[in-house]
Amino acid sequence: MFLESKTDKNKRHGWIEVIAGSMFSGKTEELLRRLKRARIAQMNVEIFKPFVDQRYSEVEVVSHDANSIRCTPVNSSGNILLLSGDADVVGIDEAQFFDNGLVEVCNSLAAQGMRVIVAGLDMDFKGKPFGPMPALMASAEYVTKVHAICVRCGDLAQFSYRTKESDKLVEVGASESYQAVCRGCYQFLKKSDGSKPKQ
Repeated sequence: MFLESKTDKNKRHGWIEVIAGSMFSGKTEELLRRLKRARIAQMNVEIFKPFVDQRYSEVEVVSHDANSIRCTPVNSSGNILLLSGDADVVGIDEAQFFDNGLVEVCNSLAAQGMRVIVAGLDMDFKGKPFGPMPALMASAEYVTKVHAICVRCGDLAQFSYRTKESDKLVEVGASESYQAVCRGCYQFLKKSDGSKPKQ
């Protein structure tokens, strides 16, 4: 499905691939798989993540299964454009934490002949589209929607339910702060939250 042959960038077109889903759905795992295959194909790979995400490592993209790959943490999407240089493939993890300029950056990289692979949460903890992800999914050639398993009933999960009390949109965390849940369980939990007395 995804071409991995190394050719002159002037003679080939780039494209954007988006891997989207909830927490614990395997987004980063799939990103790492594609980037490692590109390296096996002897392609020049550059990998970025937002500086705010330092859960497991400052300088690596790390999946919840503890697989990892070296990366460059950046403060803004514009830095990706500056640091991509001579890359054949650009990987971007936790795209939802970047500014909306990421969409233009990814389109610019693809226009330069690069394969751009982006992974991120499609919805925030409130069930709303998250950051630049909707626009990235709209402009991408390939979109892969991955699912977790609902920790409450075992169905496919597409929602990230926040288990700790916080209204901050960006709250970096893992299993101590979030659960992957299906639509039915998410609606039940949100209804239960609304019935709790305010402190």
